Amino acid sequence: MIKLSTRVAVIGAGHAGIEAALASSRMGVDTVLFTTNLDAVGNMPCNPSIGGSAKGHLVFEIDALGGEMGYAADLTTIQSRTLNLGKGAAVHSKRVQADRTEYKRHMKKTLESEPNLRLVQAEIVDIETKTVGGVLNVCALITALGERWECEKAIVATGTFLESEIFVGDKAYSAGPDGMMAARGLSASLRRLGLSLMRFKTGTPARVHRRSVDFSALDVQEGEDDPTPFSVRTERYLPNEKNKVACHVVYTNKETHRIINENMDRSAMYSGNITGQGPRYCPSIETKLVRFADKERHQLFVEPCGLDTEELYIQGFSSSMPCDVQHDMLKSLSGFENAEIMRYAYAIEYDCVEPTEMLPTLEFKKVSGLYGAGQFNGTSGYEEAAAQGLVAGINAALAVLGKEPMILERFTSYIGTLIDDLVTKGTEEPYRMMTSRSEYRLLLRQDNADMRLSEIGHRVGLIGEERYARFLQKKKTLEDEIARVKGTVIPPSDAVNAFLAEHGSAPISTGAKLDELMRRPELDYETLLPIDKNRPILEKEVRVAVGVTVKYEGYIKRELAEVQRQKKLEEKVLPDDIDYTSITGLRLESAEKLAKIRPLNIGQASRISGVNPADVSVLLIWLSSRKGEPQTKN
Repeated sequence: MIKLSTRVAVIGAGHAGIEAALASSRMGVDTVLFTTNLDAVGNMPCNPSIGGSAKGHLVFEIDALGGEMGYAADLTTIQSRTLNLGKGAAVHSKRVQADRTEYKRHMKKTLESEPNLRLVQAEIVDIETKTVGGVLNVCALITALGERWECEKAIVATGTFLESEIFVGDKAYSAGPDGMMAARGLSASLRRLGLSLMRFKTGTPARVHRRSVDFSALDVQEGEDDPTPFSVRTERYLPNEKNKVACHVVYTNKETHRIINENMDRSAMYSGNITGQGPRYCPSIETKLVRFADKERHQLFVEPCGLDTEELYIQGFSSSMPCDVQHDMLKSLSGFENAEIMRYAYAIEYDCVEPTEMLPTLEFKKVSGLYGAGQFNGTSGYEEAAAQGLVAGINAALAVLGKEPMILERFTSYIGTLIDDLVTKGTEEPYRMMTSRSEYRLLLRQDNADMRLSEIGHRVGLIGEERYARFLQKKKTLEDEIARVKGTVIPPSDAVNAFLAEHGSAPISTGAKLDELMRRPELDYETLLPIDKNRPILEKEVRVAVGVTVKYEGYIKRELAEVQRQKKLEEKVLPDDIDYTSITGLRLESAEKLAKIRPLNIGQASRISGVNPADVSVLLIWLSSRKGEPQTKN
């Protein structure tokens, strides 16, 4: 038999697997990426969109660390919008509609072009391990054709394919998303390794043919005029260059609700056929009607799947109803009276892992060298998957290279928040990132993702010297402009006071600092341009960052103070061999939770569900009572 080997092996070429494989290979580590279908690399089985509320933040952060998703989304954007512009800067989130086919093409070509990466079509059915010093270690992967690939590290990024089953009404069959082959056998291998698996569910709406829709009955949703790219690698867009299509909005109505309610017992979700837990924040239309029974209508978004296809995606209309009911549901919508279904909606059930069994590096505690990423870890969404894949790939490569792991604390990024939530709190449903999940929202804006994470991306080897030099120049420009704003005094004059009056702001009788004027609710950095005579010409991204940083300076300082307090807790490391049941004063429930999660430090311990402030105090006293100084990070 041919001896096959690699240093890092990645199982699955969805959004998590792609980022993991690219990160590892770009860090100079020999890597193999396995997929059951080479034509489905980077597939978007649900809506071909990238970003959205909080998800856009993740994409900016992925790019800042040196990942690929943001750049691929920029290249394949057919419409761009920034959500929540009517709210504060912390929740502004970019979202694009991407060309599904072009996105896949770009990702496959990128993977094929990486020198240290091999892309292989094969189904992995078993993970071999060996015991070294009493610890279980990954040593090889076995394919369905019987090939054995030796490896030092392995990353499981199987998405929704593990033992997956499709449901349409009372019909159920073994398959993965888009009718592809389900992954059989690997779940059993993971259980043999002692990992706990859960059963989750998700779904997708029907696709309809464009020609069958009367768009005159729908509300038009245009893109924004001057979109900001996700990636610093992307050349600046021309106005409207990335708005090649319009999206539309339609609403359900009384007739739609009547059809659904009268056939609720035929939905796989409510007939008892599905046992997996579905996503609370992206529910099926049946679940919406059950949960919001008093709501007269629900908003749906009609979005193109690409420039080379006539398929339309009906976001918000996912369902597991039988085919005949799906036809009636769609035809009840305004403008869809003659709708032609091209793909039926379906629900899909699949195996995923209990994420509290992983370290913040995404390595499993029970199996050294084995990492998890993406929907396999219990999350939903392309962006959450890509973020985890990037972290897993970086840490696998760092381990191979004998370097310290990369752990992103929750106050550094939404990626850090996502992973900390998973490994500390776990999840009982497909986890979706939202801005409300972070207590540091004003620090973790999408406009400053590169300021927060580019140095880390450079340190691990994913951001080259040329790009890093551009980052340092941008950082200096930003700091210089903030200093100029704080040092600029606007003298009173008739023209200045007329300008202030025009914007509903009080006049000034003595000189006023520019930053003080910026903090007035009715004024901001851009608005003040006519009276800010010495402002330099700056890129849009710098102007946005300056405006937000200065305007919200007081609130930002408060969050930074909280970060410093939290850092002190993170520095108080908990030994891995603690017998929590022997600590006097610790409640039994807390001892059990702490023993299960085995937090790395007091900060992580304080975020475990069921551990209260009194328990944290007990842990702090216990640490301080030990001989010598409490163990801390270097």
